[in-house]
Amino acid sequence: MLIGAGVLINSCIEPFSPPEVTNPGTYLVVDGFLNVSGDTSTVLLSNTQPVNSEELVLKEPGAIVSVDAENGESYVFRDMGDGTYKLPPAVFNQDARYRLRVKRSDGREYESEYVEVSKTPPIDSITHRVDPRKNAMMIYVNAHDATNATRFYRWSFEETYEYRMPYYSSLTRDYENNQIVSRTDNINVCWRTLRSRDIKLGSTIKLSEDIIRDVPVNIVDIATNKLYFGYTILVKQYGLTREAFEYWTDLAKTTQGTGSLFDPQPSQVTGNIHATADAKELVFGYFSAAQEQRKRVFIDERLGMYPRCQAPDTLDFKDAFTGSAVLLYYYMGQPKSGYLGTSESCADCRSQGGTTTRPSFWNER
Repeated sequence: MLIGAGVLINSCIEPFSPPEVTNPGTYLVVDGFLNVSGDTSTVLLSNTQPVNSEELVLKEPGAIVSVDAENGESYVFRDMGDGTYKLPPAVFNQDARYRLRVKRSDGREYESEYVEVSKTPPIDSITHRVDPRKNAMMIYVNAHDATNATRFYRWSFEETYEYRMPYYSSLTRDYENNQIVSRTDNINVCWRTLRSRDIKLGSTIKLSEDIIRDVPVNIVDIATNKLYFGYTILVKQYGLTREAFEYWTDLAKTTQGTGSLFDPQPSQVTGNIHATADAKELVFGYFSAAQEQRKRVFIDERLGMYPRCQAPDTLDFKDAFTGSAVLLYYYMGQPKSGYLGTSESCADCRSQGGTTTRPSFWNER
């Protein structure tokens, strides 16, 4: 009877894909804010996609993006051609209110509500310690506002780490002269920068003092080897209005907390931007103006292990020259009886997404 009941129950389970999920409309997504701290402001325009879509995010180039102050001043962003719009550093009245305006290439216009500039206190410190249970480095931020005026915070970060390949490539192919020659560039050492993807928020509204203490902003898995050769993190801190904090909180619940029956269920989080011609048209995103505070720290704990790979192959000239292996050394010295070669993932650091150009800030270590 139990087996029969189980078969009956399972036979009644069918995938449910409502048309609102499988065939939704395409709506504008606005991601960005006005940086009043003397640095570049960036706005990203893209479009929504079906939940199950495997296509790349559809960017929105060709728009006119600007910020207006209530006193009539206007600042026009530069179209970078890939859905990214940048405004060079400028001097802003931090006591004024601002709004964002977007005009798409098809003529449709959008604008945000006027927002006040959120003041942001400096970051006091960034600390770190290893959590043995997670086998990870925990990175924390600390800050305070002596005037008790901020109360709502958001953080983002950029992490940069150095990594190296198990094998060093000293040879390359000279196709013009049909020979194998010494390599002049170093593709063994790279640096890679990754930006935060999760929404990091904090609030002191329930505390008597506006003090942020040991709020985790990043977890670095030791097994990734990001911490072995050198690691740095640039933390960016923003003060938020209550309305902006509520928006980011709802967005975090929707995008980061789903996955089980007991997690917050997906909901519609639109923000403070609307279409000027059709109030019913959905627009996603929240425009804010804020001071940005930054702080960088380096972590030199040398955690992890030196990368390893299987032994390289021995190749004759024909296979070495016409093949795809990354060439390491001459084999058996002079005369050149052969070559050692391996895969890109074992000898070319660029294959893992990094660059061989050392970041300018790396010398600050």
